[in-house]
Amino acid sequence: MERLTLQRASEILLENVEKIEEYEEIPLWDATGRILAEDVYALRNQPPFSRSPLDGYAVRSEDLKGASREHPVILTVIDEVDAGHITEKRVGQKMAVRIMTGAPIPNGADCVVGQEDTDYGEEMVAVYEEIGAYQNYCFEGEDYKTGARLLAKNMSLGFIEAGVLASLGREKIKVFRRPKVAVLTTGDELRLPGETLLPGKIYDSNLYTIVTRLRSLGMEIAYYGRAEDDAGVVAERVREAARDADLIITTGGVSVGKKDIMHEVLTLLDCERLFWGIAIKPGMPTLCAKYQGKLLICLSGNPYGAAVNLELLIRPVLAEMSGRYDLRIKRVNAVTESEFPKPSRVTRYVRARYADGRVWISEGSNDSGILSSMCGCNCLIEIPAGTRFLRKGEMVELVMLS
Repeated sequence: MERLTLQRASEILLENVEKIEEYEEIPLWDATGRILAEDVYALRNQPPFSRSPLDGYAVRSEDLKGASREHPVILTVIDEVDAGHITEKRVGQKMAVRIMTGAPIPNGADCVVGQEDTDYGEEMVAVYEEIGAYQNYCFEGEDYKTGARLLAKNMSLGFIEAGVLASLGREKIKVFRRPKVAVLTTGDELRLPGETLLPGKIYDSNLYTIVTRLRSLGMEIAYYGRAEDDAGVVAERVREAARDADLIITTGGVSVGKKDIMHEVLTLLDCERLFWGIAIKPGMPTLCAKYQGKLLICLSGNPYGAAVNLELLIRPVLAEMSGRYDLRIKRVNAVTESEFPKPSRVTRYVRARYADGRVWISEGSNDSGILSSMCGCNCLIEIPAGTRFLRKGEMVELVMLS
């Protein structure tokens, strides 16, 4: 079996995926992590009026010439204005309006003197500080002006973008819909948690690992389930899953054993076969095809192999499909604090923990059937093909999991 490099396998998948262009309108509360499907323009100035940045007195700067603690300027207080209210009175010569943070600056005033620089007077106020025009003065439109493009289509929305949208008065926003992913695990031996575990059976960890990981990446699960090793049954499950899903993921049945039925499933479904076999460990026998124009990615049934290829192959696909380019593989370099004595005939991925430029290999087995030693890991060490022995102190490249 000729095996592709991981890079070529990923390229083939990306050549066969299309970005989702359908959009939906959602409440602004739910916008974080979604991809904007429209350009957003300002319909008004923000702030919509000039306002005070502090508690104090709105005054005319020319009336404060020479003001000091030794020689205060005395002004007549003609009104008081709080945030959310306005005054109709105009500040004239030797006048002041008591003003609170965020309140509109009244006509006639061109600055605000902080109350700590006054005697806090209510009818007459003594001002001890000379300030210039437009000091302590927030201009109308200083955040953004009417007609400005504030957010661009295809942007990823976060909490700051949500705040900007709220400042526009937007209650809802158009975003691209999330990819819908179907997950199907196969194997006569599998039982779901909660079911009785009979002799020769094991609980299905792959279904939970993959579905929960996809949800953590912001994907929508269109279908999930498990099936026994029957090609006809699995083919029907794939047909059912494909009705709503944009991407179909299966685990198990991809090698060359008697029960490795996914090759037959592809034939029954008349799939377009893309490739079988990647020169990596774990996850070498990965099988990929297209069914009804949708990618069908068949992962190894080994828990660690399935988890690794979810990160290496499926995350880039989801990034392209959703426009969530933050999901693309992130790589960093680090110095290893551990040894890995096994030779690597093909590129190998070893579970590990990274912090502050250093990386530690997880204790326990790195075998593809072992999942528990991945607990607490936040990266994979990529060991190049042909490496005989990874020594402590060597520089390695990591694939980050978070």
